[in-house]
Amino acid sequence: MILGVVGAGTMGAGIAQLGCAAGMTVLLHDPVEEALERGAERVRSGLGKWIEKGRAGEDSLERLRAAVRLEELAPCELVIEAAPERADLKRELFASLSDVCGPRTVLATNTSSIPVTSLAGAARSPENVVGMHFFNPPPLMKLLEVIRADQTSARALRVAREAGEEMGKQVILAADGPGFLVNRCGRPFGAEALRLLQERLASHEQIDRICRLGGGFRMGPFELMDLVGVDVGYEVAKSFTELSFGEPRWKPSPIQARMVAAGRLGRKAGRGYYDYSGDGPYRPEDPVPAGGAAGAGGTLVAILGEGSVADSLRDRARAVGYDLREGGPAELVVDAGLHPADPLPGGAPLLVLCAGRSLAARGEPGAIGFHLLPPLDECRLVELTRLPTAQPFAAEAAEGFFARLGFATEWVGDAPGLVLGRIVCQLVNEACFAVAEGVGSEEDVDAGLTLGLNHPRGPFAWCEAIGIEHVCTTLDALWRERREERYRLASLLQSRGMLAGWRPPT
Repeated sequence: MILGVVGAGTMGAGIAQLGCAAGMTVLLHDPVEEALERGAERVRSGLGKWIEKGRAGEDSLERLRAAVRLEELAPCELVIEAAPERADLKRELFASLSDVCGPRTVLATNTSSIPVTSLAGAARSPENVVGMHFFNPPPLMKLLEVIRADQTSARALRVAREAGEEMGKQVILAADGPGFLVNRCGRPFGAEALRLLQERLASHEQIDRICRLGGGFRMGPFELMDLVGVDVGYEVAKSFTELSFGEPRWKPSPIQARMVAAGRLGRKAGRGYYDYSGDGPYRPEDPVPAGGAAGAGGTLVAILGEGSVADSLRDRARAVGYDLREGGPAELVVDAGLHPADPLPGGAPLLVLCAGRSLAARGEPGAIGFHLLPPLDECRLVELTRLPTAQPFAAEAAEGFFARLGFATEWVGDAPGLVLGRIVCQLVNEACFAVAEGVGSEEDVDAGLTLGLNHPRGPFAWCEAIGIEHVCTTLDALWRERREERYRLASLLQSRGMLAGWRPPT
């Protein structure tokens, strides 16, 4: 295959490197001569390292050619544009390529946010236009998202997919629309975190720490926003709202607007949600839960409820020496079911799972709320919450119990699902909306978020691990207590939940 790449920046050079390593003849073009020279050198440098590691053949360097003029791309079978993210520029480029290339040349856009359908309309043969969304940096990221515009032909899809597979990518298919598949399904990670910050349920440092330790994410949402650029995220949020005609789940946050107005744009500006101006780390190291059985031996604990959270807590409690009681008086009562259990006699401290209701809605003024997500063997942090009426000894009992089970603890505000539960359940919900609308398959959603966004698992894998009843119960509780459209259940999620036996409380 003869591959053309337009744009010799980081993305274009990375795509060109992949093409050369895959055995394609690559014509790299950039209208700026200096940029073309830098890009070509970047490709050669990357290929040289791959040759040393045995990832590319010795002849891969010979496959790169610099195309000074756009007309030199005429023999290409596939042209991928990696121009700046401006719709007018990309449309003009596709119009020009239509004059240069043959009638069967497939024209692909690497856009991450502009509707491919709108770009295809600028080409002489819009059926030849397809989206090929590489993730940054292309040589390292394993995923390629191929986007089908309304006009895209089956042949163009096949050419794009085969080229991506030759480059060693796992290819997923997505229909055109806001954010395509990956960025759309990943939106709740940042959007719900901003909502939590706006409600002051937790600080941005706490939310990030909870996501890392409680959910296994490599970075918290605010660290990620700083890395990408707060202004970039704000513009994307506005485009989502515009393209969806005001979908409530995708509204920008006023916090984003204030951050941009203040010039706190993230790492590139030296200050975003974190301060990067100093020489030291921008955040402290995460705590390491100690765990152990010290002080647990002989303590009478009643763990109530059914489901994976309750069962896993029982296993951990036994392992560290707690004496579990099925009923009757106990020194500590842990209600770990999705729905409130009948109270046990006595005045022992009560810990309750905040999934189906907030602590306030449960009417337990002296209880301590908690939340964590299965699988517990991968979870290192438990979120705790309390009302002003809770006694200090109850809070100490909660901290001590979970510390002995090997968890760090974080105190946050009161809400169904607390912090991580809200974020993850919204990821599942958005994925169900997308699949039901035909944007992509469940398998492609999970592959997209793990390979494209480095999530520890995809939304449907999260749903399997947590249990669909837990997901539906948490979202339904948020809807009932908040009455916000952003928490309405996707029809696919609701129907599957009901088939599994879930019913909203009456």
